[in-house]
Amino acid sequence: MTISSGRARIRVAMIGVGAVTAYHHVPGLALDSRAELVALCDADPALLERRSSEWGTARTTTDPLELCGWSDVDAVVIATPNDTHAAIAVAAARAGKHVMCEKPLGLSAGEVQSMYEAARDHGVVHMTAFTYRFAPSMRYMRSLLKSGSLGEPRHFRSQRFLDWPETSWGWRQYKARAGAGDLFDMTIHRIDFAIDLMGPIRRVCGATARFAPRDRTVDGKACAPSEVDDWSCLIGEFETGATGVWEGTTLAKGYHRDGFGHEWAEINGSEGSAVYRLHEPNTILLGKTGSDLAPVAVPAEFLKPASSPRDPAVGAPATVFRYDLMWEFLSAIVEERPAVPSFWDGLNAQLVADSVLESHQKRAWVDTPLAAV
Repeated sequence: MTISSGRARIRVAMIGVGAVTAYHHVPGLALDSRAELVALCDADPALLERRSSEWGTARTTTDPLELCGWSDVDAVVIATPNDTHAAIAVAAARAGKHVMCEKPLGLSAGEVQSMYEAARDHGVVHMTAFTYRFAPSMRYMRSLLKSGSLGEPRHFRSQRFLDWPETSWGWRQYKARAGAGDLFDMTIHRIDFAIDLMGPIRRVCGATARFAPRDRTVDGKACAPSEVDDWSCLIGEFETGATGVWEGTTLAKGYHRDGFGHEWAEINGSEGSAVYRLHEPNTILLGKTGSDLAPVAVPAEFLKPASSPRDPAVGAPATVFRYDLMWEFLSAIVEERPAVPSFWDGLNAQLVADSVLESHQKRAWVDTPLAAV
């Protein structure tokens, strides 16, 4: 699909209009003159009606497969429960729609494989919503690493600590709908950017645990207890011989940070170390032998995509970089190129996450396959 001056804008539909769509996708789309929001879909009619009024989008449906058949929709963004992603993404791809989908792409690598193959075989742009790749300090860290400034990468280290209430997560706490908890919801992001930075992960030793029963809703009503993890960790060996350690939890008391929590991703190379932190995404920590890690402002060219109209000085830094996800998706459509990160990237992260569950079950190291292109 080619978009040029004077031609129609990309017609985008949102499938799932909950908090993530309202927080990331719709504000990102609103900044982009190349596209327009033309349709909404959600299983909740009341929420759908409210979003239709808030966003000025009259065309709505509660049936995502119906929407995938609409000829006046060019692209869809899927932000529905995890167990619905595969069917919707495959239907959209077969109908010739470009697709961006929230993570995890599916409940297992098998589901994600079907999504990737459908999008690949039908020639549509496909993208996994790995938001944190777009943080300015993460972009800059990648540049430093790829340029050789840090030397040979030896260690990757990730912490994601959240202080969330111990009440029900709704559908997110049941395996049939979510697949897993913290591992699929949060740690999978960190698996993805570790692969992007350091290359393929060849084997893992992992574990998960559940501490909070989550058998009460926010308003105190009883519900079925959680079946998924609220803590996850893994040790990994990269193809290069480098090592990685990841830990994530939603139960780290005192790590609130205005809801953003604590995130620390570190690379130790033979020439230096670099650290990304979510709560200060426009600053990176850098250090070399004989000195301490010290804050350095991220250069202006890494604060946003070069052609994006977004002003990096406007809005909360830990929020506004998330809008760049939509800019990348629409740019890939306009420029007729693959989006980054793609469904292939989502599949590789899923293969590792699945291997963590297998490793914990077997109490053993597990080899992690690389997805075929």
